[in-house]
Amino acid sequence: MIKENMVAIPACQVPIGSPSAHLNQLERAQSYPRSWFADETPRHLVSMEPFLLDRHPVTNAAFSLFVQASGYQTEAEQRGFGLVYGERFWEERPVACWSSPAGAGSDLDGYEHHPVVHVARADAEAYCEWAGKRLPTEAEWEYAAHGSRWQQWPWGAAFDHSLVNCVGDGANDLNDWHTWWAEQNHHRPKTTPVGAFSPGGDSPFGVTDMAGNVAEWVADTYTLYDAKVQCDPIFRMAQGRYGVLRGGGWMNLRWQVRTSERIACDPAYSTWAIGFRCAADIDVLNDQPDHNDDQT
Repeated sequence: MIKENMVAIPACQVPIGSPSAHLNQLERAQSYPRSWFADETPRHLVSMEPFLLDRHPVTNAAFSLFVQASGYQTEAEQRGFGLVYGERFWEERPVACWSSPAGAGSDLDGYEHHPVVHVARADAEAYCEWAGKRLPTEAEWEYAAHGSRWQQWPWGAAFDHSLVNCVGDGANDLNDWHTWWAEQNHHRPKTTPVGAFSPGGDSPFGVTDMAGNVAEWVADTYTLYDAKVQCDPIFRMAQGRYGVLRGGGWMNLRWQVRTSERIACDPAYSTWAIGFRCAADIDVLNDQPDHNDDQT
């Protein structure tokens, strides 16, 4: 039922976006320029209505129920390949999709309670509609991640690698990332069961996996918070065309799994590191669907 495994997030006036001083700290802490993070500014207040949010990302088990009930085919299945990172680059891996996340010969055995991957935004929206829910807005997602007061990660101000599934502790730039990647087994996505880092890694509302594991689709089309913000030109090109991913995933550095990090992404894009979770309006509880989609 829709209420099961959802968290009620109260109404609040919430700061959305990063403080400018935080971007200065980011620029000193790692090798990427401030302009790459400037779309997180200016921080601004948003009046939030109460809503419901899935405690966990949607799992393979839950998505399987949806597919069995509806016969739905994801965009990756329709095009015949999914994006999987190989030794050095992204590859269009034949037949890679949500049920074969690494391509031919891979399956979901032992991954039932991991978040579903290889979902484009339209796939996520289709699941939400079937479940009687919706994707969260970008502001809802961020509010649920850091609470009524901004903080860098869901659990607080200090990074703790034991609380999150992302790139190894101490990695700060692309060279570090490639060193980490060379040490990985590339035959399965490195997702973890939803809630594996609970309760320590939870957000202030008890929502799990808001940092790392999988990057998550939200409902919004990407736009800058302020048209005059000084940012990398690619962000202006993305406006009105791209969707938004939040939270970062298992392949991301610590800087991409912060609560206010924004990733502009083609809505048709899907990889073995992208998933989603659902939201719902509070009054939806009065009109719940008959099927049970809350399996984790």
